[in-house]
Amino acid sequence: MKYLTTIGPWFLLAIAVAADAAAGTNARAPATEADLRFWLENMVWHHRFTVEEITAATGLSEAEIAAASKKFNIIPATRPQRGANAPLLVLPYPGGRHPRSGFLDGAINPQRETKLSVFTPWDEQSYVVVDVPEAIWSNLGLTYLAHSHIPTLWTQQKLELEKREWNRRADGTLDIERKLPNGIVFGAKVVPAAKAVRLELWLTNGTKEPLRDLRVQNCVMLKGAKDFNQQTNDNKVFSRPYVACRSAHGKRWILTAWEPCHRAWANPQVPCLHSDPQFPDCAPGETQRLRGWLSFYEGTDIEGEFRRIDQTGWRHADADEARSDSGPTRGRSARLLVRIGAQNYRQNAPFKDAVLRD
Repeated sequence: MKYLTTIGPWFLLAIAVAADAAAGTNARAPATEADLRFWLENMVWHHRFTVEEITAATGLSEAEIAAASKKFNIIPATRPQRGANAPLLVLPYPGGRHPRSGFLDGAINPQRETKLSVFTPWDEQSYVVVDVPEAIWSNLGLTYLAHSHIPTLWTQQKLELEKREWNRRADGTLDIERKLPNGIVFGAKVVPAAKAVRLELWLTNGTKEPLRDLRVQNCVMLKGAKDFNQQTNDNKVFSRPYVACRSAHGKRWILTAWEPCHRAWANPQVPCLHSDPQFPDCAPGETQRLRGWLSFYEGTDIEGEFRRIDQTGWRHADADEARSDSGPTRGRSARLLVRIGAQNYRQNAPFKDAVLRD
């Protein structure tokens, strides 16, 4: 293929070729020139993908990748530096590189639209991949799954869900929404701050019957986080709703939590962290919400850090109500304390059903 001095003409042809190449694979060709630039910056600057991984993610050839990278001057040397007080870097995960180290047969064909990368504050090359949500169960069965592993309501009916992408907002937040074939709508919002990331999940019951047993699995995968990716649970601490992973050197931590949490656990094979929440029962037309937290800590008093984080009020505030990781939130969030706290205690019974073995 010959490339013109402007990107436009060849880009249209390249995208058409890439779309054909991506058919039947998990690759997603960039939809526009701006999309191409964003994903190349994402993969080259931040995730440090190889050419082969970029091809796997986009369907573009090596020559097309080289031409676009040259056009946009996207090389490691032009990577921008994160400011000292800037929010944590949070990016949509591009696919093309499996986010797990092990138990790959439990996450076949992982879909990128639920996955985002949160880069650590101490190493710009290290990141965790958050899958939110990885899975949703209800009284109807396995209602959503972000990869192929076991049958869902929709695979049993031979229904294929459309591919979605994160909405990237100017203030750095990410959000996404999906409507399922039976009318259930769910979505996620991610709000980065300087030392923490606030997360929110919501679900609206668009069916004519009440929804119950709405269990969610959210996964924080550690493969890309240097010094945290050992395949063991010996470096994990579980203090529901908090789950934390200690670095190999012992003084750095990655921790996550969701509220209300019904199960805190980790899979050493992946390796990953789980603070899995549960929506309250949801009547037709009703919307229920869950709140999440992810942050990084340097020190040795992890239980003290859990207590400090509790003081931020994250359990009772919407993700967009606060961008700070310190200081209690106020207003209507305080009025949610009794309702959510009571729900959490009601759900503290042991988890009896078979759980997706992440």
